Amino acid sequence: MEQQPIALVTGANKGIGLEIARQLAQAGVHVIVGARDPVRAEKALANLQASGVQAEWVKVDLNDTESLAGAATEIATRHGHLDILVNNAGIFDFSDGAPEKADIASVRKVLETNFLGTLAVTQAMLPLLRKATAARIINISSSLGSLAVNGDPDSPYFAARFIGYNASKAALNMLTVQLAEELRDSGIKVNSVSPGFVKTDLTGMGHMNPEEGAVLPVRYALGGDETGTFVEPDGVTPW
Repeated sequence: MEQQPIALVTGANKGIGLEIARQLAQAGVHVIVGARDPVRAEKALANLQASGVQAEWVKVDLNDTESLAGAATEIATRHGHLDILVNNAGIFDFSDGAPEKADIASVRKVLETNFLGTLAVTQAMLPLLRKATAARIINISSSLGSLAVNGDPDSPYFAARFIGYNASKAALNMLTVQLAEELRDSGIKVNSVSPGFVKTDLTGMGHMNPEEGAVLPVRYALGGDETGTFVEPDGVTPW
């Protein structure tokens, strides 16, 4: 009997993360909800159960390395390995903005969470991913992390100047590129996936709902030979 794949989705208690967790579970994956708050995590598990799927949760706080080590230990004890890591957790701060006026504390917080936090959780989970047959890492990025898009006056995102957030996603894309090369001989696939312009409580803006936004990340989490790519619903995104 084929073993059920194990997936950790960070920031999965709401929004795109919750929908990614739901669609992975519906596809037969055993999902672990990564969340900071136990009350919100339990609410997410109840939400998933109401739609006919089961999941579990571990505490994952991207800014707390002890919580990441603890999560890795818990997953190792329960399952022994990890097949899929979806790095979805991230923040947006409206005190961020164009370089001339962006609040430095806000920019630092966004970079520390979205990039350094994602790097930290990835490092914590890599030993478990290496124990899988063909593991996958999905970094939830954004078109705003594309240098080409940021420099294109014809892009619909050209005026979206949030130096902290955009830089955090550009840095996340660098993680994808370097990690894909580092792990190329391991069988672990690493890709940046921009789900599209999804309306969540992160920004309150967007023309897609979380269910639609989860489709592409789930597709890459479940299969494919690509590694080291940056994709969005319309195709490959320029770095």
